Amino acid sequence: MHKMRFLLKKAFTPITIMVIPHSNRKPFNLKIPSVGIFISILLWFIGTGYVFSIAIDTLEYYRMQEKVQYYSGQFMEMKTTMSALKKAEAEFRKLFSLRSKEKVLENVDTSDSGSIDMEALKQQIKKTVEDVGDIKDYLSQQRDLYMATPKGWPLIGNITSSYGKRKHPKTGEEDFHNGIDVSAPPGNPVTVTADGIVSFSGWNGGSGNLVVVEHGFGYSTFYAHNKMTAVKVGQRVKKGDVVSYVGSTGNTTGPHLHYEVWKNGSAVNPKSFIEGRN
Repeated sequence: MHKMRFLLKKAFTPITIMVIPHSNRKPFNLKIPSVGIFISILLWFIGTGYVFSIAIDTLEYYRMQEKVQYYSGQFMEMKTTMSALKKAEAEFRKLFSLRSKEKVLENVDTSDSGSIDMEALKQQIKKTVEDVGDIKDYLSQQRDLYMATPKGWPLIGNITSSYGKRKHPKTGEEDFHNGIDVSAPPGNPVTVTADGIVSFSGWNGGSGNLVVVEHGFGYSTFYAHNKMTAVKVGQRVKKGDVVSYVGSTGNTTGPHLHYEVWKNGSAVNPKSFIEGRN
């Protein structure tokens, strides 16, 4: 009991603090119990610790926010890439379900926390996208070649003169026939046998009314002796478009179409492009 009184006496024993102003005012004294100073110091330490903890929590919050934003951006990038991959996969499934080479080429559309290793995943996805791109580029080139290659008949009719050596029907002399002649009634439509652009359309001496179409990849086709042409120079045409009408203009003995196929500047046998093209 005596010790308790002693401790209480000491705790409430006042301590005098002298405050000396820098002005001309007189100094004054502050009497504060010892326990008051102890409590003030304790509260100061507690407050300082609390402020530091808030500062640390705030810094940690901003760091976490930056990480969340970074990973969010990464996942959005991956999501976009994966969507592109799914679209490409769907396109390839559609293409290779078509079974035949012709259908494939005709239908090619030539119009991316924790324990995840983001960089490795991005590199793998990038490689996959590049591989898909290479395949699509190859298919696109093959499609362009396929669409530029003459295929089928420009006109339904009978072949009256084949490609190669023959006796000229008007002169009777032996010459080389660069194309095939297909007989048909005057005015029947003549259709282009591959996609291309018209490079000539008009009168050309013994060929009469002539249409020439450039297809790319070294291919050209010629349509001669027409009654009239149906296209202009520079016009783009698709396989099956009407380019002229059967006639007997120029050096002919009757209405027919003279059809030629040229490859890299030389005439080739059109029959091989009419029959058995894969």
